[in-house]
Amino acid sequence: MSTTAFFTLDPGGAYVPTRYARSAWSDTMLNGPAAVAAAARSLELHHGADGFQPARLTVDLFAPVALAPLTVTTEAVREGNRIRVADARVVQGGATVARATLVQLRRGEQPPGEVWRSGRAPEVPAAAEAEPLVAGSRPYFGSDTAPEPWSTDMGAQQGPGRKRFWHHPLDVVDVEPATPFQRAAMLAESTSLMTHWGSEGIGFINADLTVTLARLPRSGDLGLEADEHLSDAGVAVGTATLYDRDGVFGAGTVVAVSNAGRQIDFAARRAGGGSMRTSDEGTRA
Repeated sequence: MSTTAFFTLDPGGAYVPTRYARSAWSDTMLNGPAAVAAAARSLELHHGADGFQPARLTVDLFAPVALAPLTVTTEAVREGNRIRVADARVVQGGATVARATLVQLRRGEQPPGEVWRSGRAPEVPAAAEAEPLVAGSRPYFGSDTAPEPWSTDMGAQQGPGRKRFWHHPLDVVDVEPATPFQRAAMLAESTSLMTHWGSEGIGFINADLTVTLARLPRSGDLGLEADEHLSDAGVAVGTATLYDRDGVFGAGTVVAVSNAGRQIDFAARRAGGGSMRTSDEGTRA
């Protein structure tokens, strides 16, 4: 039984949050990775199909999710020969607080011919090369403008540079290990943190997540590197690359809204000796 999971399950199958599911924005709210994890697990559990690749997961995070038990209901939208689509609703107190759509595509033969590829190979921290991370390990944060390229000290990486992240996602529930798809979905939620984290901390809260996967991750610990941050008048878009020890396998995209009144300054927390939560504990309330 996992001791590093976002949830336990009650006898009725409801997700009961653990301390790892607490938001960095509020101690009474659930964090983004946990909400995404519950939706991803339920969709995969009830609608995953042999021979199909989970190719796109979109999660709309349109309401605060309390640090309280929640349920996830799912339904099949289409079960075709090459495309399968299923929807999910995350429910608390009878109200829908998030919704998700999973698109799965049938795996098959690669078409002939050569297609341009970037050949991009994001780096793995040297320390993690020697000792792969496991669930519960401290993640590594990186920034182009930090004195060291990687550090487990999040505050030390704060600055205006491009951000990257390497860690082993937690399990979704304590009675089973997270699947590769679930780990990819949880990692991708950190697109918001890596793309909207600047010199003064993070002041955007993501309203959704879309993760696209050409394949499932093959290693337990995974990386995410920011590609772009766009923002104007308090509305932002962030895109990031997902990779494992074999290379790039997918991409994450989020839209976010300003939460400047509750800006989280990781460097100030570090200097003040306050509690430092990792992005496993989320960037939205």
